[in-house]
Amino acid sequence: MVRHENEKGSVNVSTNVYTDIVGTAAINCFGVKGMAARSVTDGVYHLLRKESASKGVRVRFFDDNSIAIDLHIIVTYGVNISAISKSIVNKVRYTVEEATGLTVKKVNVFVDGIQPE
Repeated sequence: MVRHENEKGSVNVSTNVYTDIVGTAAINCFGVKGMAARSVTDGVYHLLRKESASKGVRVRFFDDNSIAIDLHIIVTYGVNISAISKSIVNKVRYTVEEATGLTVKKVNVFVDGIQPE
């Protein structure tokens, strides 16, 4: 949870808000099939539905009002993974900084699978 304070009071923002923003930004990038979640039973990564976009996201908060983001995604077969990763990093960084005012230190993109269209 992140606490924003000013002279009028404070606002507590749940971590889920940040993971939802990040997941939605990432899943709307070209070539992203969806977010990935690792199954505890078999260790295999599974494609999540759009409603579960925040499940493949991990956000870490720092004392200097910055965050680091880890994304686990599944991409569409035949796309340039390097180009998609750069696009995701730029879009997620811009979206999070615009929506929250926090600085994004790092965005790590983990491609956990490839699926056909």
